[in-house]
Amino acid sequence: MLFELSPALRRASQLVLILAAAVSLSACQVRPLYSSTSGTPQKLAAIKFSAAGDRVGQVVRNQLIFLTSGGAGEAVTADYQLAMSVTSVRADILDDQISQSVTPGRVTVSATYTLTKISDGKVLRTATRSVTSLVDIGNQQFAKLRAYRDAEDRAGRELAEFIRADLAATLGR
Repeated sequence: MLFELSPALRRASQLVLILAAAVSLSACQVRPLYSSTSGTPQKLAAIKFSAAGDRVGQVVRNQLIFLTSGGAGEAVTADYQLAMSVTSVRADILDDQISQSVTPGRVTVSATYTLTKISDGKVLRTATRSVTSLVDIGNQQFAKLRAYRDAEDRAGRELAEFIRADLAATLGR
């Protein structure tokens, strides 16, 4: 070997390495996102939501109100305002039908939102999130409309979950 450390020097270098790792890890904060000690649930419950523009936007808004308030409804006095714009796009996955009766499709629900602190008008978070839900489209007109509506509802509820997690991370800081 070209270079060998003495046992005392090796132990000292290992100790320095362990101390350096301990110091760097001491700056990390690990805590539950939705714990009551962090105040995040109370902050989430103090959000006022903008009015929805259409049925899919209303699905996302209603689910967000339920998720952020724990089922208690929208805040009477709010500390934060969430302005949200929701869009829904329907598309076919394939040009060809799999069979005579079913065509695969997808519904993508997207939301662009801005969280603002009401007291000073400071923008805390602006983001865009999207969720895609797959759907099988039948030949009957009512079944087709119902399949699209169910896919929009599924995607809207899942989108609300993502937005709530993003809001909790923003307010938990």
